[in-house]
Amino acid sequence: EAASDADLVIEAVKEEVTIKRDVFQQLDKLCPQHTILGTNSSSIRISRLESATTRPDRVLNTHFVLPIWTHPFVELMRGDSTSDATMEAVRSFMSSIGILPVIVQKESMGFIFNRIWRAVKKEALKVVDQGIGTVEDVDRTWRIQMETPLGPFALMDSIGLDVVRDIELIYYEESGDPSDAPPKLLLDKIAGGELGVKTGRGFYTYPNPDWKSPDFLKQTSP
Repeated sequence: EAASDADLVIEAVKEEVTIKRDVFQQLDKLCPQHTILGTNSSSIRISRLESATTRPDRVLNTHFVLPIWTHPFVELMRGDSTSDATMEAVRSFMSSIGILPVIVQKESMGFIFNRIWRAVKKEALKVVDQGIGTVEDVDRTWRIQMETPLGPFALMDSIGLDVVRDIELIYYEESGDPSDAPPKLLLDKIAGGELGVKTGRGFYTYPNPDWKSPDFLKQTSP
């Protein structure tokens, strides 16, 4: 009902190509022909979804980073057939609601921000998985050096470790490179039902994780 007269629809369902293609197919039938369809996917390129619709010129990536009210930007990326008019319409709309539209100049899995974040996340997981450092010390060094309130592991907990795994699997599926596969450290957490904030336990225990302690940056792991 909500989609029946919308000008722009953005989906944010589970990070799996088959699920997103199904949603795009449904939206294509429900929405007027002029409706622009966007995906908030954090890694899947719109070119993998556009053929599920009859309007490939009116689909695009619209990737927000949560929480939007403190990170007010959106990455816009076209697919194989996205028209200039579609890009301009969405760019103009985002500007009108106070969101900075960043144009990804060429198609790239992970766009701009998530390519950089993914490199940090991947190496943080490797450092702990290989026994080089602890979760806490990785987060401490990152927070002190980068002057940020969250370290990589606290941020992964807030995203959801199952979501982190699903995104890593997209990269692995694309490259076939074993180094892109989710590490054992992450898979073991998920197998134990420890998905982060939403389950009360991930790399930290919630609702009062150690990283929120006033003394967290004054300690070190033994």
